[in-house]
Amino acid sequence: MANLNTESKKQRTYDAIVIGSGISGGWAAKEFTEKGLKTLVLERGRDVKHNIDYPTTNKMPYEFEHRGEVPHEIREKNPVVSRCYAFREDAMHFFVKDEEQPYVQEKPFDWIRGQQVGGKSLLWARQTQRWSDFDFEGPARDGFAVDWPIRYKDLAPWYSHVEKFAGISGNTDGLPELPDGDFLPAYPLNSVENYFSQSLRKNYGNRHVISARCAHLSKPNQIHFDQGRAQCQNRTLCQRGCPFGGYFSSNASTLPWAERTGNLTLLPHSVVESVLYDEQAGKATGVRVINAQTKEATEYYAPVIFVNASAFNTNQILLNSTSSRFPNGLGNDNGLLGKYVAFHNYRARIRAEYEGLQEFTTDGRNPAGGGYIPRFRNLHRQETDFLRGYAAGFNAQRGLVEDTSGFGVELKKQLLNPRLGNWEVQSHMMGETIPKEESQLSLSKDQKDAWGIPLLNISIGYDDNDEKMVADYLTQMEEMFTKAGFTNIHKSDSKQAPGLDIHEMGGVRMGNDPKTSLLNKYNQLHACPNVYVTDGACMTSTSTQNPSLTYMALTARAVDHAVGELKKQNI
Repeated sequence: MANLNTESKKQRTYDAIVIGSGISGGWAAKEFTEKGLKTLVLERGRDVKHNIDYPTTNKMPYEFEHRGEVPHEIREKNPVVSRCYAFREDAMHFFVKDEEQPYVQEKPFDWIRGQQVGGKSLLWARQTQRWSDFDFEGPARDGFAVDWPIRYKDLAPWYSHVEKFAGISGNTDGLPELPDGDFLPAYPLNSVENYFSQSLRKNYGNRHVISARCAHLSKPNQIHFDQGRAQCQNRTLCQRGCPFGGYFSSNASTLPWAERTGNLTLLPHSVVESVLYDEQAGKATGVRVINAQTKEATEYYAPVIFVNASAFNTNQILLNSTSSRFPNGLGNDNGLLGKYVAFHNYRARIRAEYEGLQEFTTDGRNPAGGGYIPRFRNLHRQETDFLRGYAAGFNAQRGLVEDTSGFGVELKKQLLNPRLGNWEVQSHMMGETIPKEESQLSLSKDQKDAWGIPLLNISIGYDDNDEKMVADYLTQMEEMFTKAGFTNIHKSDSKQAPGLDIHEMGGVRMGNDPKTSLLNKYNQLHACPNVYVTDGACMTSTSTQNPSLTYMALTARAVDHAVGELKKQNI
C-alpha cells in the first residue's frame, strides 16, 4: 500500500505549479514550459479552448434573442456583475454570476470576475502602457505605501520581452512619464482627436493626447503567425473571444504555445483551497485542490509554486493557507497579508460637442478606443492638494442625426436621409488610489463557499484624496475642453463603488523590508521563497496605467529567476 501511495504522489508531482490561467498565469505557463519544466496549471473555472468555445463570436445582432441586451431577470439576480460594461448577451457566459460565488461586502465593492481558462484575458479592454520611474518611485517620494524594490530599468527588458510576443500597437511618443516600447504600428487618431492633441500642446506644453497603446495585432510579425494568430480585423467584438487571435489572450497565445512544448498539464474545474507548507523542510510543497464539480480533494506537488489566481483570489488562497508556522496565512509574519489593497478610480467622466472639422467623419472601427492622456499632475513636484495623479481616455466620434419632425411622406424622406451631426467628444478618468492599511481583505469566520472555503470579506472605500482627484480631473478637463473650443460640456461623477474599474491590486505587496512587505524584488514570499506571486496582488502601488502589461513583465522576470534558483538548489 505504501508503494501505491508513493506512485500516486509521483503522478501528482510536477516541476512547477501555476495557480490561475489568466494573463499572468498564462505567461508563467509559457515561460516555465519553454524552459523545459513540467508545469501544472490549475484553473478553478471551466475549459475554454481558442476558436472552439467562443459561441457568439460570429453572431450577427439579429441572431441574439434579446438583441444583445441582458434580460431583466438576469440583471435582477446579478446586480454587481450587471454593472460591468461588457456584461451583455454576447459575453455574459464569460463572467462569474453573483449568486454562484458570493462574497462579503463590508463596504460596497463591485468584484467583477471571469473564471474560466484564460480568465479575464478574454474580456479585458486590452490597454497596455509601461510604468515609468515616476510610478515606481511614487511611494518613496510621498511616503505613502512602501518603496518599490524595483525601478523601471529592472523591468524594461521584460516589458520588451512580453510586448514582442503579445503584440502591442503604439507610437514612439518620447514621453518620460510613459516609456516607449517595442510596438506594432499604432491605430491613428481621428481628425478631432488629433485636433485636441494639438490644442493641448499649444495651450499647455506638458499635456498630451497620444494614440492609445493596445494589445492588438495591427500588423503581425512572424512570432504572431507562429502562434497561429492573424491580423486584427477591427471588429471590436473582442469580449466574445477573437477567432483570429487578433488581440492578446491566454487562450489564443500563451497557453497554446505552452501546450506545444509537451510540458503543460492544464486542469480546469480545480479550485485551489490552500498552499501546503512543510514545516520540517521549511518550504511549500504543493497545493490542495477541490474539484469544482465533484468536491473531491486532491493534493499536487512541486518545488516551486506561482500564485496567479487574480488579485483577490490570490489573497484568499494565501490567507487560507495556514499552518503552525503560519497561523495567519502563508508568509504572513508581519500581519500585512490582505492589507494595503488599492484600485483605480474611474468615477469621473466629461463629454462635449465640437462644431469644427465638419468636412470629416469617422470610418471603420478603432480597437484601441481612440486617444490616451498620460498623467500630467504631480509628476515633477507636488502641485495639488492630493497625492499622485490620473490618466484619461479620450475619443471623438460623429454620428448620424435623424429629423423626426413632420408627418407622412416628408417624415419618411427625412428618416431615410439622416445627416451628420456635430462631433461628440468624451473622456473618462483613470485615477491612482493610495494603498491604506484599513483597505483590506479578510476571511469570513462563519460563511463558506460551495467548496468549504471561507468567503472573502472586502473592506475598501474611497477617501478624501480620491474626492479631491475627481474634482481636479473635472476642473482640468473642462478647462482643456473649453480652450479647444468644445461646447455643451457635461461633467459627471458616477459615484460607482470601487471595483468596477476591474483593476484591484495589492494585499501581497512587494518591498525591500520583510517587516513591511510580503514579497521581495523577484516576487518571492520573504518567508517562503519557493512561492511567487506575480498577479495584481503583488502590486505595491497602482500607478495610473492599466496594469496588465506590468503583470506580464513581472511574471516573465520572476519565472526566469525561479528557474535559476531551482538550478542552484536555492528553493
